[in-house]
Formats: sequence, C-alpha cells, structure tokens
Amino acid sequence: MSWKHWLQAVAAALFGVQSEQNRQQQFRGSPWPYIGLGAVAILLFVLLLVLVVRLVLR
Repeated sequence: MSWKHWLQAVAAALFGVQSEQNRQQQFRGSPWPYIGLGAVAILLFVLLLVLVVRLVLR
C-alpha cells in the first residue's frame, strides 16, 4: 500500500467512518504504518487543541 492509502485509512479511523471492505483490506498487511501514522495524527491533533486554547485564553 502507498502512503496515500495509509493516510486515508488513519483519517477514516480517527473520524470513525470506515467501510467494512477497507477495514478488511487493511488487516492483510503490517499494522506498523497505521500505528505510526495514527500516533503522529493524534499528537498533531492534541498540539492543535493546545494552540487553539492558548489563543482563545490570551
């Protein structure tokens, strides 16, 4: 799979809108790209929330 597919899968998982067919296809390969990209995506989301809260509370 390509990076594009991994990013789409992680984004769909974060929003909770993934088809059964896509989910089954992703479980055929290695989980490490999904785990790594998921961790990075969650970290970026948390940092974005911290930034927004800091800007609002100024």
